[in-house]
Amino acid sequence: MHSLISLLGIESWKPVLTALLLPPIPLLLAVLIGARLMLPRRGWGWLIVLLSVAGLWLTACTGFARLIEPLLLTPSPALQADRIAELRAERRTATGQTKVDSNRSEVAILVLGGGVEPYAPEYGMSNLSSYSLESLRYGLWLGRETDWPVGFSGGIGWANRAGAAEADVAARIASQEYGRPLRWVEAESRDTRENAARSLSMLKAAGVRHVLLVTRGWHMQRALALFNEAAANSGMRIEAAPMGLATRLETPLLSWLPTSAGFERVRLVLREWLGWKLGA
Repeated sequence: MHSLISLLGIESWKPVLTALLLPPIPLLLAVLIGARLMLPRRGWGWLIVLLSVAGLWLTACTGFARLIEPLLLTPSPALQADRIAELRAERRTATGQTKVDSNRSEVAILVLGGGVEPYAPEYGMSNLSSYSLESLRYGLWLGRETDWPVGFSGGIGWANRAGAAEADVAARIASQEYGRPLRWVEAESRDTRENAARSLSMLKAAGVRHVLLVTRGWHMQRALALFNEAAANSGMRIEAAPMGLATRLETPLLSWLPTSAGFERVRLVLREWLGWKLGA
């Protein structure tokens, strides 16, 4: 599917096509079809309307999101304390055995962007979205805990018309607000596939052979698939370092009532599954 989109030259339409395929648009169209069928075929019309309304209800519930996420996506576990300790020991060993080159490293922590605000009035400049900022924070924390250098990949996505590249914004925030400058900044990619191709090319030139990939848990399956595809025959190893895995605590009743949080979560799961299946 990605090849077909590229062949037609409609990559910039990917956000629009995605929105058309995800709730609520297909369900709203089904409601209209059901309403139209009520005149010639009343029974079928009512059935389609009721099923569509039920679908709209479910796709806005966090309980439904938790139900379908493990069925559609294969989650990667968080890095445990013992694994982080191993990475820290590997860094000490590498530092002790060879003279450290500030431009080269065998291991890189790579954070994938999750969105940017072209202009945040409260800051008077561009800012990262909450998803992207949380990913950056975890990547910098992981860098501090292991002492391996950190990079960031993200440009101006297909859904954005203009503005600062996401990686440039991340580099500013990492340096000015966290006091931890990024080693690598890849600011040209527009989607996850380009994240993989462009960032791995950059990291390989820097001598990196092992990439700790940081992105949100629901995005990791698709990201890993695309990064492993891009890393094929390169000798580079990709290891998942997912974040944003905390479970929201709420009463059982509330989890099956429609909320904006539930609607967003269901859309994210379905979008990632759709992107994974279509190779986008």
